Amino acid sequence: MAYAIIAAGGTQIRVEPGRFYDINRLPVEPDEKITIDNVLMVENDGDVSIGQPLVEGATVSGTIVSHLRARKIIVYKMQPKKKTRKKQGHRQDLTRVMIDSITVGGQTITAE
Repeated sequence: MAYAIIAAGGTQIRVEPGRFYDINRLPVEPDEKITIDNVLMVENDGDVSIGQPLVEGATVSGTIVSHLRARKIIVYKMQPKKKTRKKQGHRQDLTRVMIDSITVGGQTITAE
C-alpha cells in the first residue's frame, strides 16, 4: 500500500491512489486534472522518501470530482454576567479530489 503526504489547501493530507479526499476549496473547475508538487513524503512498499522539505521530482495527480460545503459548525460566544451572547454558524467550502497516481523518481504508483 503506497501513500504520500502532501500539502494542499493549507493543510497536510495523507493520500493514497484510488481514493478521494476533501480539501479546502481550490480554484479549479470540476472534471479537470490537477498536479500537486508539494509532496512531503512518499512510502511505497517499505521504501520511504522524506523531503527536506519537499521530495525532489515527486508529484501527485488527481481529478477534481466536485465542489461542496462541509457540515455547519456553530460558534457560540457568551460572556457571563454581561447578557452578551453571539451565535454564528460556518460552513467551509471544500473541493473533493480523486487521487489518480503518485509519481516519484520516474516510477508511477496507481491504484490496483
